[in-house]
Amino acid sequence: MAASRLGATAGVLPNWHQLLDKISRGWERTAIYIPVLLMGLLALGTYWLVRNTPDALVPEGSKAVSAEPDYYMRQFGIKTFDETGQLKSDVSGIEMRHYPETDTVEIDKALIRSYNVEGRLTTSTGNRALTNGDGSEVQLIGNAHVVREAYQDPDGKEVPRLEFRGEFLHVFVNEERVKSHLPVVITRGRDQFAGDNFAYNNLDRVADLKGRVKGLLVPRNAPAGAAP
Repeated sequence: MAASRLGATAGVLPNWHQLLDKISRGWERTAIYIPVLLMGLLALGTYWLVRNTPDALVPEGSKAVSAEPDYYMRQFGIKTFDETGQLKSDVSGIEMRHYPETDTVEIDKALIRSYNVEGRLTTSTGNRALTNGDGSEVQLIGNAHVVREAYQDPDGKEVPRLEFRGEFLHVFVNEERVKSHLPVVITRGRDQFAGDNFAYNNLDRVADLKGRVKGLLVPRNAPAGAAP
């Protein structure tokens, strides 16, 4: 009876050894693939995070610039001053719109009063006005009208009132220039000139009119309203 039990036990132990050997060999074969499996799981996890993470905030300076206005004002008035506190410009209108794409301002029913370094006043009006960011250039569109008031030059000589009228006027405020590719009428004191296009420089007081040019010169001693 004892011999029978011993034989049975001897037959079972080798089977356990064989099973452990098989498990060990299987683990060794499997272990070489574990790094590959872990890398695969890591890649899947990274892909899932990328798909489910909200878009990063774009830096302020890298935002796409919109062609639409970013702000507007209605029934507005804006005054600007130089570093000494002297008034440089006074701008008003029905509505103003700022376009960040070009850094330009569009004004409906614009009224712009500009003062040069000597304090001389130039008034610009139009159905619509387009200005650059610093206001040094103004394009007047529709019923464009620019007036430079009379003043005395350094020699004490009277410089008469000067005005320009047309459907389009391009004003260079700092350079005191006005030009247009469309017909314009210039009134200087009581004299009047017209041309198909023109350019005027107030610093040298020269107007260059081209195309069909007409002029009306009134003698200085003639009464107001008299024909030449």
